[in-house]
Amino acid sequence: MRPDDVLTTGIPADPAALAGAAPRPAETWLRIVQVHDRITHRVDSALHREHDLSLTGFEALRRIAEAPGERATMGEVAEALGLSRAGVTSTVGRLVEQGLVVRERRPGDRRLLHARLTEAGRERARAAAVTHDELVARLLALLGDDAAAVTDALARVSAATRVRR
Repeated sequence: MRPDDVLTTGIPADPAALAGAAPRPAETWLRIVQVHDRITHRVDSALHREHDLSLTGFEALRRIAEAPGERATMGEVAEALGLSRAGVTSTVGRLVEQGLVVRERRPGDRRLLHARLTEAGRERARAAAVTHDELVARLLALLGDDAAAVTDALARVSAATRVRR
């Protein structure tokens, strides 16, 4: 046996042959689901506690706030959040009840119903964004130097699975 052989005996030449080096798809799927579920629960709880908003309500407010004129159609909000029309109608209905959003039709286009932020909605969205963004940043900082690679990989999977209409 050569001296180098003593150092490498029992070590596979291909790192993918090592247990855990190449996780099975079921393991990757489980981790994605767990992380999504746990972060969603943690952020939703913080938003309820500090701003009387659900995570879905906050995301709807944020999308409306980012839309031109702080106004978005129900379809735009549904698409941005991945909700059904019924789901977005219910979410926006709760925001209307809280005085954060008003529903309106634009002059000249009576077909589309829009959601527009109120001043209270604008203020609540700004305050909740601080809570949301700080908590998410703190949790995702745990990715360390892997953040860019994880983000890129998930973006590729997301793009490949996006429903085309």
